[in-house]
Amino acid sequence: QVQLVESGGGLVQPGGTRRLSCVLSGWAVGDYGVGWFRQAPGQEREGVSCISSSDGRIYYTDSVKGRFTISRDHAKNTVYLQMKSLKPEDTALYYCAARKYFYSCSVHGEDYTYWGQGTQVTVSS
Repeated sequence: QVQLVESGGGLVQPGGTRRLSCVLSGWAVGDYGVGWFRQAPGQEREGVSCISSSDGRIYYTDSVKGRFTISRDHAKNTVYLQMKSLKPEDTALYYCAARKYFYSCSVHGEDYTYWGQGTQVTVSS
């Protein structure tokens, strides 16, 4: 069974950058489709970005297009979410999720099997 561990969260000023990491332990990252999600207090979970297994198709939700970049490092079994030009409304608990041999790119949480514990990102001056 794969385990997901997120890291990289913290306090960042508006306009700043942050890189989140999601380490998949136990399996090759290329075999898994991975999504990044976030949930702010009192709000529903939102799908932010995804990368499919194998060919690595990528998708971003409109609110982060041009500011966030998803990538993966096969050697480190890690998927990254590089965030720039951060805004206070990006403040949330960020989760990564994975599903084996998932050749689609989805930001719907019900499509994923495994979830990490989350890492908090707070954008504030």
